[in-house]
Order: sequence, then C-alpha cells, then structure tokens
Amino acid sequence: MKSDGVKLAAFYLLIACVCCGHLSWASEKKSWKLFILHSYEKNHICGQPQHEGVLAGLEEKGFSVGKNVTLKTYYMDTKSKNNTPALIAEQAEKALALIRQFKPDVLVTLDDNAFRTVALNLVDTPVQIVFSGMNNQPEEYNKIKNFMTSWEKPEHNVTGVYEKLHIADALRIQQKIFPDLQKVRMLTDMSPTGQAITKQINRELADSGIPLAFDIKVVATWEEYQDEIKTINESSDIGTIYPVALLLKDYAGKTITAPEILRWTVDHCRKPAISLNYSFTHLGLFGGAAVDFEAMGREVGEKVAQIFSGKKAGDVPIAEALRYALVFNLERIKRLRIDIPADILLAADEIVTSRKGK
Repeated sequence: MKSDGVKLAAFYLLIACVCCGHLSWASEKKSWKLFILHSYEKNHICGQPQHEGVLAGLEEKGFSVGKNVTLKTYYMDTKSKNNTPALIAEQAEKALALIRQFKPDVLVTLDDNAFRTVALNLVDTPVQIVFSGMNNQPEEYNKIKNFMTSWEKPEHNVTGVYEKLHIADALRIQQKIFPDLQKVRMLTDMSPTGQAITKQINRELADSGIPLAFDIKVVATWEEYQDEIKTINESSDIGTIYPVALLLKDYAGKTITAPEILRWTVDHCRKPAISLNYSFTHLGLFGGAAVDFEAMGREVGEKVAQIFSGKKAGDVPIAEALRYALVFNLERIKRLRIDIPADILLAADEIVTSRKGK
C-alpha cells in the first residue's frame, strides 16, 4: 500500500511538473523577437507615441528591449513620401521580406496601411499580429481576408486596438466651454486614412444624442483646404473646427503632411480647433479631448505581453482605445481670448504652454 501511495504521489508530481512546464514555457523563454511596422515615417506625430507606448506597456509587464526582447522596426513612410498605391505596395513587399527574414514572434502594425498591405498577407501564419491605430472598421478588412471570428474571440493569429476617436466626448467638452456654440465643421481628406476617419466620425456620432450641429467637409487639395479655412473664418455659425485632413497634395503634386497642415491652420484659422491627437496640441491647436496615442500603444504593448506570456493572438480580444486625454494649449487660448471654466482646466491631463516647431 505504501509503495502504491508513493507511486501515485510520484505520478501526480510528474503531471504537475509537465503542466507547470507548459504554463511557464513562455515566461522562461530567454528572448522574444518583436517587429514594429510603421505606416509612417520615423518620428511621425502619430506613429512615435504609439511606438513608445508599446515599449512602455511591455516594460511594465517585464519585457524589455535589450534584455529579453529583440526589436526590429521598419518605417514604410506612406504618409509623406511613399503615398501612391504603387509605392505603398512596393513598401509592403520590402516589409514582408524583412519580416520573413527576421521571423518575429509578434508583428505590431501601426495605422491602416501597414495592416492592410502587410498584416493581411500574414493571416494564419506562425507570426502573431497585433494592430494599433486602426481607423477603418475591422469588419471591413475582414471582408478582404478573414482574420477574426469576433472582437471578443478573433480565433486566428490577429488581435489589436481600434483607434476610437472619442469625438462625442470632445464635442460635449467643447460645448461646455462654449455654451453658445452652434456648429462644428470637420475637415477630412481623400486618403485611405482620411476616408476611414470620415466613417469613424459618422459612426461615433450616429447615436450620440449631442444637440449640436456638425458637418464634414472632405477636401481634395491643399489649396482647397486653405480656401475652406478662409471660409470658416468668415462664417458666423461655425464656432469650432475638427481638422483631420492630414495628407494633402497641392496643385503641383507636392505632398503636405500633418505637421505642416496643422501649423498653417494655427497661423491662419481664427476659430478654436479640437485636436484629434494629444500631440497635435503641442503644434499649437486649441486642444480639448484628444486621442491619447501613447496610451493606445500601451494597450497594444499589454496585448503583446500576453502573447509573450503564452497566449495566442486569437485568444486575446480586440479592443477600442480606452483613453482620451484632456489637453489645452495655453498660448492658443490667450491668442483667441478664450475663457475656459476652471473645473475643465483643473481636470486637464496637460496644459501646453508653448508651441512646438513654429
């Protein structure tokens, strides 16, 4: 009997060791390989905060570049330079070649171009994929290549964070600051991201119940954008703008990107502008409730950490970006002679005191 008991105990100990070994395999792995693929150029105002957020989110979970994570980054530069369908496709091929050579455990894609042209080509392959800053609806990409069964249970090798704009919150705050506000004009562009943002605005405001008029103006060229700002300046009913036209070309074919567009807007628009991105306020926009791109990156980093810890991407739910930041540019407030209620200023995550890159 004693011999049988010893054997039974040994059997259970063996099972426990096997199970523990299986569960701890991911955490015991000495090094992980992470590939971050930017749709943007290096140090882009939208891409860089996400990138830093991803690494910060990983660091918080015990995964550090140079310690137990090997990082490779590639910038497709599809906003300022490689912004035609042919050039984007060329960049996608280069990125795919680098990914296949590097053989990452996890691929993180920032913005839609990287996901659409690269990640969709890697669905149901060994590499685990986490997207960040997706503007188009995941369901739309799922029609191109089936990568998810549902947001809660993707089931393939893809998960990520959808870029919720929090535009309804932004408008409510704007209306509290300006009780007499009648109308907000949204300015978008015709790029793939611009078209996706237009859909996002309509989707988020469809059932918001906000008693405030708004319309969306899609501009085709840089000159048209400039003319639109001049028209808004002369309008008596448009009290605020939401400038999310972030990629334009002028009549000569020159590309105008977000920093240049926004700085020009600050210099020439006489109406306060809600910031899409927390960082846009640092370029001089009035501010308000803005997408916190670094916080969104941290959410992505946490999902990557779950995968490094043993989960499959398909078992990690797709999520909306949870957090927006309340931020104002004090220099812009003074220039426009705006009085902001004290309770709103006290609630702000940051008060920017100057303008970056004048």
